[in-house]
Amino acid sequence: MHLIPTNEEVIAMLRQTGALRDGHFEYPNGMHADEFLQVALAFRYYEWAKILSVGLSRRLRADHEIRAIIKELSIVCPTTGGLPIAYGVCEALRAKQVYWAEKETESSPMRFRQFVEAKKGEKVLLVDDILRSGRRLTELRSLVERDGATVIGLAVAVYQPNPTIADFGDLPIFYLAKMDATYYKDSSSCELCKKSVPVERIWA
Repeated sequence: MHLIPTNEEVIAMLRQTGALRDGHFEYPNGMHADEFLQVALAFRYYEWAKILSVGLSRRLRADHEIRAIIKELSIVCPTTGGLPIAYGVCEALRAKQVYWAEKETESSPMRFRQFVEAKKGEKVLLVDDILRSGRRLTELRSLVERDGATVIGLAVAVYQPNPTIADFGDLPIFYLAKMDATYYKDSSSCELCKKSVPVERIWA
């Protein structure tokens, strides 16, 4: 295993832990895909969680702008599901703090807990386990910037963009592995459906 795991090493790790699965899957938004990835499943195992967190922190530390502000850097994630990697990256980097946003319901706006908020001028790194559509990270970015903080980048274990990926402009995106999946807009356009391959629906 390299100090910063290679794309192939990360994918092998995800398969070994059951986080990456091949098949026919339907996402809550109606899209179909030929594989499913839930990085959180890899974080059940301390050894792999540490390798992913430390590897991502090393990639971040290699950036001179981030390296210069580590002691004042806040790690912020869009849901509690991103906390394992957020805490792992914060610990490995020795960054300032970790906090996260929550939603009361899926349709509710994202918000921080009472007495938690981004500060004006605060330097923030948005961290999550995976980036697909970028919807949650886009909403989190708006929430952070609304309070006057500055988002200096995005960091995820796996970058797996789907056709609806958000545009983050020139904001740097750091990741350990990039993966491509074949996505279909819906069942009517899905080649797997046409072949009558059994479908497994993904929980929201």
